[in-house]
Amino acid sequence: MDLRGDVLRKLKNRREGYSLEQAFYTDADIYKLDLEEIWYKDWLFVGHDCEIPKAGNYFTVQIGDYPVVIVRDRQGTIRALHNSCRHRGSRVCTSHKGASAKLVCPYHQWTYELDGSLLFARQMGEDFDKAAHSLKPIACESFGGYIFICLSETPMDFAPVRDTVSAYLAPHHLKDTKVAFESTIVEKGNWKLVWENNRECYHCASNHPELCRTYPEAPSATGVQGAADDPVISEHWSRCEASGLPSEFKMSPTGQFRVARMPLIEGAESYTMSGERAVKRRLSDEVTQSHIGTLLLFHYPTTWNHVLADHAISFRVLPLGPELTQVTTKWLVHKDAVEGVDYKLDELTHVWNETNDQDRRIVEENAFGIRSPAYEPGPYSPEHEGGVMQFVEWYCNFMQDRLRGETSPLFKVA
Repeated sequence: MDLRGDVLRKLKNRREGYSLEQAFYTDADIYKLDLEEIWYKDWLFVGHDCEIPKAGNYFTVQIGDYPVVIVRDRQGTIRALHNSCRHRGSRVCTSHKGASAKLVCPYHQWTYELDGSLLFARQMGEDFDKAAHSLKPIACESFGGYIFICLSETPMDFAPVRDTVSAYLAPHHLKDTKVAFESTIVEKGNWKLVWENNRECYHCASNHPELCRTYPEAPSATGVQGAADDPVISEHWSRCEASGLPSEFKMSPTGQFRVARMPLIEGAESYTMSGERAVKRRLSDEVTQSHIGTLLLFHYPTTWNHVLADHAISFRVLPLGPELTQVTTKWLVHKDAVEGVDYKLDELTHVWNETNDQDRRIVEENAFGIRSPAYEPGPYSPEHEGGVMQFVEWYCNFMQDRLRGETSPLFKVA
């Protein structure tokens, strides 16, 4: 069977405004195509600068079949390396995070410098060339406190992301933060179901009582159209822009990433049950305005984010299997904020811990029902699910281009 041709036909013949066919959410072969054509070719959010503040600090991440280590070298440069020893392939860094003067493979103690160059490999013979056996590098970009990597040997140009988003993140100084709390959950559903659920608030009133105390359910706040025509949002943009905070909605021509600053429900300043700030210490000394709402940043396929006056929250999506997805949430606060003095951890994390678990159940029930032989694609709500339709359109367009061997000129190889 010509899998690539079959998938391309399915994508070309899909019914616009409807969910995808069952196989796109369940089939192992299509999942492998997703990995090959999206996850192994696109820029992926992996973590934050503040997680590796000093030379030798590192964290690891698994992208499909690729184990990766992110490390800060002695010159302060953040590097991404394939976490596979050049001797016999063992993982070099086996912990989720840590600190080390050198990167030492636990199998035979091959020792690498923090930039990946091989320093020591005992008894390998006189003609052994250390320079030819460094850890393989991975394209890595950091900006505004975020670290992105690209596994492709010919990564696409990252400049469109940096040029669009940097000004929005700059006032918040996320490099000067720390991770107050980190949570990882595994959802029993395809990664696209996780994203589809995220891209609408049609389900919020009946499923997210904690979030709905502060986050507006309006499609103009969650979706991709109508924000500029919403008087509450347009007034919010004007006020924030006047105080030096870039706020207006911007989306890449390809639809892969977008950014905007959205108001919370009137009177609310943070994601808490009271709507009051969760952290007394401001996230950034530069942002002194009140009621700035939340800076929303989305980048398919790995991340959505909320940056508020008192803290920031990043969400990282990683595929574990055709019907298994990992979602990691990190709460960032100012590096000098003190737990128990400036914030209470349960108050800081309560709303999104509850919301994440509610979304996990939603995705799993969605996935359960899609497995039914009776499932067929259903229509999205034009009013409430514009964001979902935009995500599905992005996925279908990108996959069609790549299955045909095409690359958008907007994302040329760097």
